Amino acid sequence: MRFRLCPDPATMDPSDLTAPGAFTTADRTERNFTAFATEDEAVLSGVWECAPCREEIAAWPVHEMMTVISGALTLTHPDGRVETFGAGDSLFIPKGVPVIWEITETLRKFYMIVT
Repeated sequence: MRFRLCPDPATMDPSDLTAPGAFTTADRTERNFTAFATEDEAVLSGVWECAPCREEIAAWPVHEMMTVISGALTLTHPDGRVETFGAGDSLFIPKGVPVIWEITETLRKFYMIVT
């Protein structure tokens, strides 16, 4: 199976993973393109796009590997360490880890999720 990593935004479905109050600009755009899902959805892969937002996440809900296609993301770890990611950067967040997730520039990322 092959799929385009940067689907046309017109082919992406609306998404609602981000709480409405978390957006930090008037733009509330959030879209998803699921390229692969196991039957039980324990493994998911695709492209997600979201406008700037900020959320304090008590426990990351899944094991997730992601690569930033465009935009910018800042993660603040529980110990106060801050990391910034941009186009071309890859990162992994294990399930259960608390983070402050802040998209500072509309983010488009490729993701691989395992629940």
